[in-house]
Amino acid sequence: MNRSTATGTHPTPLARVSAHTRPPADVRVTAFSGPLFAQWGERMREPALRERFLREGTEGLRRRTGIPASGDRRVWDGVDPFTIEHLRVDAEGDLPRPWVDATATLFARYVRDGDRRQYEIAVDSRRHRLTRAVVLAAATRSSVWLDEAADGAVLLCEQSTWSLPAHDDAHARRDFVLPDVSAPYLDLAAGEVVAQLAVADRVLGGEWEQAWPGLSERIRSEAEARVFTPFETRDDFWWLGYWREVNNWNPWILGNVLLAAVLLLDDPERVARMAARALDSLDRYVATLPTDGAIDEGVAYWWNGAGRMLELLGLVAQLTDGDLDAGGMPLVAEVLRFPMRMQLGDDWYVNVADGWARSRHEEPWQLPFRWALRNGDGRVADWACGGRRPGRPVAPVTGGLPRLVRAIADPEWRDAAPADAPLPRSVWLPSVQVLVCRDRAGDASGLTLAAKGGTNDENHNHKDLGSFIVASGGRPLLVDIGKPTYTRETFSPDRYRIRAMQSGWHNAPAPHGLEQGEGPAFRAHVVGRAPAGEPEATHPAPTDPASESPIELQLDLSAAYPLEAGESWRRTFRFASPRRIEVTDSWRLASHPAHPAAMLHLIAAGAVDASGDRVIVRADGRGIAITAEGAEPTLEEWLLDDPELCTVWGPSLTRISYTLPVAVGTLTTVVEEIG
Repeated sequence: MNRSTATGTHPTPLARVSAHTRPPADVRVTAFSGPLFAQWGERMREPALRERFLREGTEGLRRRTGIPASGDRRVWDGVDPFTIEHLRVDAEGDLPRPWVDATATLFARYVRDGDRRQYEIAVDSRRHRLTRAVVLAAATRSSVWLDEAADGAVLLCEQSTWSLPAHDDAHARRDFVLPDVSAPYLDLAAGEVVAQLAVADRVLGGEWEQAWPGLSERIRSEAEARVFTPFETRDDFWWLGYWREVNNWNPWILGNVLLAAVLLLDDPERVARMAARALDSLDRYVATLPTDGAIDEGVAYWWNGAGRMLELLGLVAQLTDGDLDAGGMPLVAEVLRFPMRMQLGDDWYVNVADGWARSRHEEPWQLPFRWALRNGDGRVADWACGGRRPGRPVAPVTGGLPRLVRAIADPEWRDAAPADAPLPRSVWLPSVQVLVCRDRAGDASGLTLAAKGGTNDENHNHKDLGSFIVASGGRPLLVDIGKPTYTRETFSPDRYRIRAMQSGWHNAPAPHGLEQGEGPAFRAHVVGRAPAGEPEATHPAPTDPASESPIELQLDLSAAYPLEAGESWRRTFRFASPRRIEVTDSWRLASHPAHPAAMLHLIAAGAVDASGDRVIVRADGRGIAITAEGAEPTLEEWLLDDPELCTVWGPSLTRISYTLPVAVGTLTTVVEEIG
């Protein structure tokens, strides 16, 4: 048999996870007619936008962004005091220290040894320090912070590149280990920097004109060369969607570029042209989103994918005085609800792909809060208010200056109080084949089950077909490991050498000990009737008999593995009660006496103890007991050394494995909540 293994390499770069797939020699650009065009028609094209923007004028457009200049004391005198205090403490600690160097050696490490994180940490340090200084300068009107902000802005202007080494194409094109300053690459980070500088100039430009004449002109010069000209003239950027499928890069970069263009360019006609180009490109991203609103990259990437789309759509609605408003589109409403539907309890979420399972308290909660209010979605508003915690800033510095300023300028968000999480009783998203179910809506007590089908061709894909999560009291105990720290290997043909991305390190079966295959052909199929759940069946009433019956999902996983003709594997998930979940595997495989027919793997987070055929997992005062019809488990501890994984799971994870000796059989794994 020609079987793939966990250590095998993919023969070609993975288009879904590689930023450096080479473009065709001749990229042809034609107007795209997707969901946005269906909603707005010619009003989103350049002629209509040009007429509107010329009528509005440069300053009118800038006012419509909602980014307040420091002279708007109504906003800056009313900034949340906890936010200012947090910023001040950190910023005063920065003042006596020199700004962090983003050196050539750090940049070159990506090519030399695969490390990308150290350069990113250096650049992030600069950006975070500048963000703190800008807000403090506007809120306090102190020359100390005005000068600190000017230093940071000049430092970014003098940085050789705004793109990251993992994204920059100079090595792929010219074999450079340094950026090619003659051909700046426009990536996520470059978009973040140009938007940060644009917002800084909008907020402090009046003061800088007096104290730092020439600084605003320098910012505009660098933005022109590094961002605006490349955006308008280069059709080969893959994230524009002209020759390749797009992902979260698309709305993330487009939103930052358009915001910067409005704030920095004094030419409404050119801004209209750039806005039309951005909307045509964004329409290609919106067209990839399923009607159920699911994001195949998971909640962690929602904030910088679909969330960035919402930011851009919100900006467009503001610039057009509501004429181009996507709030009424059913797709947008479902996308807005997605992360709320994935909450397990408190800080814990259903995570898939390169997502992490636990909130980092760095999410821009004001974004879904504001959209929930405009859409009249009370559940999303309540979920978002769960992120507005007393004594914490209105938004984190790590989210970027534009998001922080938007949160500062939103008095309803400043004054919002925490609310109970909605926690829908049952969610079924057919586009990604994700089920999340619990006993009662709004109640994290008892067990929660999350199960996943889908394909192994998803964005930031992990081999997780047929995998599942079990949480007790909202705390996951059988888990999806999630994303380790990114390196050069992460987005390369060797991606699936990384343990956390292998099916053998998910809660999945391993027929013949095999890894799942990679690519669109390797997928799960729903068998029989799909489970009821949102968005198709929203809010079953407490008296609805369906709310009392077990919830079941059956997946055919035969096509998830490189099996021989006639071999098969099915897995059935059954949420039997608030304290009991059953996972039944049925298989028919060719017999190979030399090795066991299959393995079942479970990944546990917490203290794990085995006594005979019973495994106990405990963490944070929660516990589950696992049995598998008398099958004896083996335990393998993974001592974690990756900082991102340690932050979520602590020092270790445990793999629980069961050997299945027979070629044809059925086995039910039972998970029960214990005190």
